[in-house]
Amino acid sequence: MAPAGIAPDALDRPHFIGIGGAGMSGVAKVLVQRGARVAGSDTQDSPIVAALRELGATVHLGHAAGNVAPDATSVVVSSAIRADNLELVTARERGIPVVHRSDALAALMDGHRPIAVAGTHGKTTTTSMLAVSLGTLGRDPSYVIGGDLDVPGSSAEHGGGEIFVAEADESDRSFHKYAPEVAIILNVELDHHANYASMDEIYDSFRTFVERVRPGGTLVISADHPGARELTGMVAGREGLRVLTYGEAADADVRVLGVVPDGLTSEVTVQLAKGLDGGDDDGEITFTVSVPGRHYALNAVAALTAGAALDVPARELAPAIASYTGVKRRLQPKGTAAGVRVIDSYAHHPTEIAADLEAIRGGAGDGRVLVVFQPHLFSRTQELGAELGEALALADASVVLDIYPAREDPVPGITSALVIDAAARHGADVTAEHDRSAIPGLIAGMARPGDLVLTMGAGDVTDLGPEILARLQTRRARSALRSPASRES
Repeated sequence: MAPAGIAPDALDRPHFIGIGGAGMSGVAKVLVQRGARVAGSDTQDSPIVAALRELGATVHLGHAAGNVAPDATSVVVSSAIRADNLELVTARERGIPVVHRSDALAALMDGHRPIAVAGTHGKTTTTSMLAVSLGTLGRDPSYVIGGDLDVPGSSAEHGGGEIFVAEADESDRSFHKYAPEVAIILNVELDHHANYASMDEIYDSFRTFVERVRPGGTLVISADHPGARELTGMVAGREGLRVLTYGEAADADVRVLGVVPDGLTSEVTVQLAKGLDGGDDDGEITFTVSVPGRHYALNAVAALTAGAALDVPARELAPAIASYTGVKRRLQPKGTAAGVRVIDSYAHHPTEIAADLEAIRGGAGDGRVLVVFQPHLFSRTQELGAELGEALALADASVVLDIYPAREDPVPGITSALVIDAAARHGADVTAEHDRSAIPGLIAGMARPGDLVLTMGAGDVTDLGPEILARLQTRRARSALRSPASRES
């Protein structure tokens, strides 16, 4: 049964505007796998677009009225699509139903046991951990994630099992469309300043999300994060809702007893509440998390708790979580050249930046941590520029690019200088660089063997990793040619 507002056949022949986007492509892929005749458009070709075409989707490059097929049953959009988009205008003129991505995703979840993962940060990692570990156990889940696990197009899958795991986006309040059996809330902070003016609005939005949990369902929520604890107090006592808390707090239902770093992995020990331990008397479990950092360990514990809430034995799920080795853009290793490791990070909020820098510090050993940071959105930089700069001060040195605008228009007076000045005030070694093409040479000149370089941000800074590696490789080759041994030979 389709959610209210969507005709049962609306997703039979959908047209996606911006089909190559991280969120849109996953919904499109699952629909193709379920037999829908999917079409769409995007501004440029990409590996994700190629993967959709290989599955059978029709993808046009560029936006044009003629891209929308005469027999399209709906046009699917995200909040990033502007009202004057030619294809959206065409759909309205023809009377074709316009469906938001969140409504389409809600329709895909129908008939399953959904786990919806929400929070200001950590959603993609936690959703991925659940999808991978449940798959490892043979549960064959369906899932839609906001990032690729390993290859382009791996952000989603139509599985044969009863569980459906999905990332629930609070940025535009679209997570209000879902009715999960288990809702995870990792943290609650003020972000997405174009849509939320205050923490009160954030709390109201998350409270609405919790109210959507199915009767008899479960809320899994952090016992450590101040905003999450505040929200727990607001929703506790709701009839038909079980609340399970997790974290290092003494009163957590799933209590983290220890996180022991081991290079770029961690050993995590938890004490589970009665009934979640899979039958063991003491309820204590130790397992491996194959990505570094305390925040990723806590994401894993959230995933463990949610799985247990759906009767997946914790003692089976815990070792399966180790099979998750990361998702693209979440501390993703890009390679090593001239003794310098390059890692890509999607972090774009101060809390995320600080957490990733602290996580990676243990893996850097005696080397330095160098960051190439690209602020994301004018609105976020305007509100959090000082906090972003303070977080960057945790790096040994950083280079800051101009703001990546994404869907926003420039705001007078709002530039990356807000971040740079704040970082300098906190004693950071920070450099401004307005020419993106200059970054590979600049970093190659700064980095020494043993150093670790992070490309960091939610924009196209991710593309710089391979370019930095290539420049480092060239530097090493030139150095070898100048060495005494090479001259003697």
